[in-house]
Parts: sequence; structure tokens; C-alpha cells
Amino acid sequence: LVFTEEDKYGLYSNLLFKYFLAEGVVCGHDLFVASAKEHPDNILKELPAPLLDDTYRNEREEVPAVKSEDFQDSMKIAWRYQNLPKMEASPTSSTKFGHYYDVSKAMSPELFQSIKWHSFYLPEELSLQPKMKTCNMKSAYARLLQSIQRIIYQEGFDGSDPQKKQKNILRIGIQSLGSMLWGDDICSSDIPEDIHSLTKFLYVLRGLLRKSLSACIITVPAHLIQ
Repeated sequence: LVFTEEDKYGLYSNLLFKYFLAEGVVCGHDLFVASAKEHPDNILKELPAPLLDDTYRNEREEVPAVKSEDFQDSMKIAWRYQNLPKMEASPTSSTKFGHYYDVSKAMSPELFQSIKWHSFYLPEELSLQPKMKTCNMKSAYARLLQSIQRIIYQEGFDGSDPQKKQKNILRIGIQSLGSMLWGDDICSSDIPEDIHSLTKFLYVLRGLLRKSLSACIITVPAHLIQ
């Protein structure tokens, strides 16, 4: 569980958030994106494009054989590029850790076709179901926990049960948890209702992560930590 404090304008925390999700797409992991502010569909559309080396590989195949002396001369010129990692286009064929991304370009929609992704947009969830409250926890947090738990169990990420299909990883991204958009009044000057809702949510979420094949990143408004 990666707990990230948002910077003043949310620029760097948002970039880290999208890097985490983009890496999941390239690695073929399942995604679960939750937000009360920005629709998950829009978040996924803005993921950075990975730098793949298909073009590089094709060009290398077309280059004719060169003499050893010419090769040595070319290596003297390009010695600083020798150890740069080459990205693999296929998510399963890469043995290197991590990939590089171009933040000036959006990820190609074709890359999403090979993965499963799930979304939780709080305004839509509130309109679909009547008000729900569980264990003195805010309705928004209870709904989110139920949604995450359902995906973990139904999609085969429960680590405690034998899995019949090929194992995979679920990457969970939760944006701006604890903000006013989640209906939490934890920073109210009066005694807020259900002041421990956020703490309870994180406690239960940690338990879900520990017994499942999943990882989670959460961005949190800076005023909560201050």
C-alpha cells in the first residue's frame, strides 16, 4: 500500500498515480481506479505512453552486416548509449523492472484491449444505490470497500483460495481519498460524525491487500496530514 501526500497543485502526485497505473497496463495487470473527483475513464485516457522499442528492433534487423573495424568505431561514438535499457513491446516478455514513459503523449487505446479494468466513480455509485452505512463508517468508504472486495473475490485475486486460472496482479488506484468530495468532515471544527471512518477504511483495506494478489496507491490531500 503506497500512501502519497498530494503536493500543492497535485501535479507530481497525479503523475506518480498515473505512472503506477500505466505500469500495470504495460505489465498486463488488472486495474481498479476509484475517484470522487475525476471520472476513472478520463484518468485512464490520460495515462502516459510507454516508450517501446519495436522500431528499434525492426531497424536493427534491416541493417546489413558490418566489418569489425566499423563496429568498433560506431561503439566509440555511441558508448554512452550501450547500457540504456530497451523496452519490450510484449508485457509478458520483459524481464526488466519498470519502463519509461513519454508524458507528452497519451497511451494508445490498443494497449487497453489486452487487460481488464474496473472503475469506481463515487457520484455514479451514490445515484445507483440507496444510502448505506456500515460499522460507523461513511457511506462512500463502505461502498468502495465492498467494490474492491467484490473484484478481489470474483476475479480470482483472493490469495487464500486455490486459483484455477493463471495468476495475475490487481493494481488499485484511489484518487484524493479523504477529500470533501468523499463526504468526509474529518477536518471540521466541530466534532465530526464518524471521525474514524478514514482510519477504519485503511485498516480494512490493508487486510484485503494482505490476503490478495493486489497492490494499491492512494493519494491524500495535504491538509489531512497537516
